[in-house]
Amino acid sequence: MPEERLQRALARAGLGSRRASEDLIREGRVTVNGRVAVLGNRVDASRDVVAVDGHRVSVDPGLRYLAFHKPSGVTTTMRDPHARTGLTAYLPADVRVFPVGRLDRDTEGLLILTNDGQLANRLMHPRYGVEKEYLAEVEAAPTERQVARLRRGVELEDGVATAVAARAVGRTGARGAVRLVMAEGRKREVRRMLDAVGLPVRRLIRVRVGPVRLGRLRPGEARDLSTREVGALYRVAGL
Repeated sequence: MPEERLQRALARAGLGSRRASEDLIREGRVTVNGRVAVLGNRVDASRDVVAVDGHRVSVDPGLRYLAFHKPSGVTTTMRDPHARTGLTAYLPADVRVFPVGRLDRDTEGLLILTNDGQLANRLMHPRYGVEKEYLAEVEAAPTERQVARLRRGVELEDGVATAVAARAVGRTGARGAVRLVMAEGRKREVRRMLDAVGLPVRRLIRVRVGPVRLGRLRPGEARDLSTREVGALYRVAGL
């Protein structure tokens, strides 16, 4: 990729107009590969590390970062001849991204999709403990004792699973809802935990991955992450 003026790369990355980007540089708020930038600097967006106020900024135009609301019944895969419905059915044909982690076929909610392999690997690696938050509708009214067990740790067949946070958030008749925050991602872990404490899952939605929230995205909809959201993902991934 050819080098380009730093202010142009910043403007294209969504940091404001070119003039506003020049002001950031003049104020000493921009670094390139750890060094304070000056007007006239040029960058190779595919190689150089650019940061504003100490927070990394993605300036490579080839990198994409999407939030997608995976509907229930959709398999978390881009290409699988055995999957009845995969992710490609919901994305434009010219978008080349892959999912960061997985959601079970019958679980819905937030998926991050990107072609930034370094970031994706960090977000998925257990070492970095990136939080995932879930809202579970369950077949019983949760008691404080059951919720406390989720926080204390539940013995599963593949080891103890522990919620970073858990709380009951609602009740309708004999049913209820629980919010859980997890820092790992074993297969069907949330469902198995809730089942183990006597709260079989009726519906499960992931509402947050690290700093990115599902918000008002409807099932099947995708949106580009903002520059701020991408920078926040870099931070939680230790980049």
